[in-house]
Amino acid sequence: MKTKRDLRKEMKETLLSIDRVTLNKWSQEITEHVLSLPEWVNAKTIGITISGEYEVNTKYLIEKAWESKKRVAVPKCHSKTKTMTFREITSFSQLEVVYYGLQEPIEDQTKEVLHNEMDVLFVPGLCFVTNGYRLGHGGGYYDRYLTEYGGNTVSLAFPEQLVEELPVEAFDIPVQKIVTNTKVIIADD
Repeated sequence: MKTKRDLRKEMKETLLSIDRVTLNKWSQEITEHVLSLPEWVNAKTIGITISGEYEVNTKYLIEKAWESKKRVAVPKCHSKTKTMTFREITSFSQLEVVYYGLQEPIEDQTKEVLHNEMDVLFVPGLCFVTNGYRLGHGGGYYDRYLTEYGGNTVSLAFPEQLVEELPVEAFDIPVQKIVTNTKVIIADD
């Protein structure tokens, strides 16, 4: 089995090789699938990351959430403690660019949203297997956060991000569903 480091490197190269028009189209198709999920339909508050350049574009979903009067909470990483909190945004103007080009909420313009306030948490990752395990970017922020979060978990993935196997460690927590542009996978742990 490949190491996590090798898998991350390979997946980043794979995603960089796909043209943006295709990624954009897939992101829109993924958004359409999410809109019909009961986890989405019934949610009053969602937790979701602001996507990076070669990730499923979450801004479409965020805009749909606002149109549906859902609260949108996005993560703020605290590097000193290796933890993150979620903060409600009502506009993309409440975001700032931080390290690695990530966009995070501006703390003095947003308020914290607690674990138990989010009905569904969209969990990012680089690679996924059908049993719900994922390989993130390596910071462990979501692994730590998921230990305290008891709600619904969904990941968004391009088809190339689905792999046969991943190295899984004791602290890894699988997501319940993975949504691609062609299907919704219910984790079969």
